Amino acid sequence: MTRLILATRNTGKLTELKAILADARLDHELVGADAYPDIPDVKETGVTFAENALLKAHALARATGLPAVADDSGLCVDVLGGAPGIFSARWAGRHGDDRANLDLLLAQLGDIDDPHRGAHFACAAALALPDGTERVVEGQLRGTLRHAPSGTGGFGYDPVLQPEGDTRTCAELTADEKNAISHRGKAFRALAPVVRELLG
Repeated sequence: MTRLILATRNTGKLTELKAILADARLDHELVGADAYPDIPDVKETGVTFAENALLKAHALARATGLPAVADDSGLCVDVLGGAPGIFSARWAGRHGDDRANLDLLLAQLGDIDDPHRGAHFACAAALALPDGTERVVEGQLRGTLRHAPSGTGGFGYDPVLQPEGDTRTCAELTADEKNAISHRGKAFRALAPVVRELLG
């Protein structure tokens, strides 16, 4: 069985990715980057989700000699011109502080009425092989931003994005419901046939 490295140490994201790829019937051993603690985190110096996903996937593939999958994702708010975008995880200044990021975003949108609170989650998923071969695919989930967080599931901005056609936020969906419509779910389902093509 081919080992496939998922370039994340975020346990929430790792659980989500394993579930999505398992549903896509990928018969590969999936392990997170935490299985290789000596490999340093990659600086996300790209200016697009795709560039950052490829940077992380290539770095891990080179360091381990194994195929690696990485994603970069974030929230793109229409009225903010697509921000926070690639800065989503560090919007409030410190990487990965979900609550501070949420609070800052909601404060910035405090005077924005419902018709103008459109936003989408975007995800670029990349596969890189040790020989330099690469593929990248993307997925989106459109919705509207709530005025206050709701729900305890998911992570990041899930408690404030209400997907189009639903009355709940992403954080109020079950894991299966979220994976079926999410930006990450769409991107990784699109990546699964690419993994099969390149790895068998």
